[in-house]
Amino acid sequence: MIRQLLLLIFTAMPLSSHAIEEPDYELVRKFDGVELRKYAPYMVAEVVLQSTADDAGNQAFPILAGYIFGKNKGEKKFAMTAPVTQTAAPVRMEMTAPVTQAAVAGGMRVQFVLPKGVTLDTAPEPLDARVQLRLVPASQWAAIRYSGTWSQSNYEQHLALLRAALDTAGVATQGEPVLARYNAPFTPWFLRRNEIWLALR
Repeated sequence: MIRQLLLLIFTAMPLSSHAIEEPDYELVRKFDGVELRKYAPYMVAEVVLQSTADDAGNQAFPILAGYIFGKNKGEKKFAMTAPVTQTAAPVRMEMTAPVTQAAVAGGMRVQFVLPKGVTLDTAPEPLDARVQLRLVPASQWAAIRYSGTWSQSNYEQHLALLRAALDTAGVATQGEPVLARYNAPFTPWFLRRNEIWLALR
């Protein structure tokens, strides 16, 4: 049932992540497969759930997809954006993920990025009280990109590579890692674009 729901939610997402909108960022530096990025502010729709990292996406996707597919005042529909992100541990309040899902004390914060041009004034009010709208301020992140499955082992392997590269380069980070997923669940594993992000100090 959950798998069918996720497939429905991501029907609008093509196999290639390059065909859908992403938040704007400037590439500051690149080394050892790591990118240091400076993100511009952008809008998100988010929900905070009392959930584990493993379950947060499945629980939050239908709630947030309902909002962007028209469950709002005015029944406005938005194009699907990327990535969908997740972190498995609390993020301190001063940190804001420039993407779509992050953990907070007492639960998981899941975010969908809204298309460029949407503001707090122009975004329609959600009909589901669990959905909140927020402007994510400008922020800087270190990111490593990889393909393959969304397994914990794949995640941990690339997180270790990211941390090692940053340590070698003397780049300081803060907060918990964020897993960013850019493709629909039915995208073949070898075509997927996955990323892990760490916020820069």
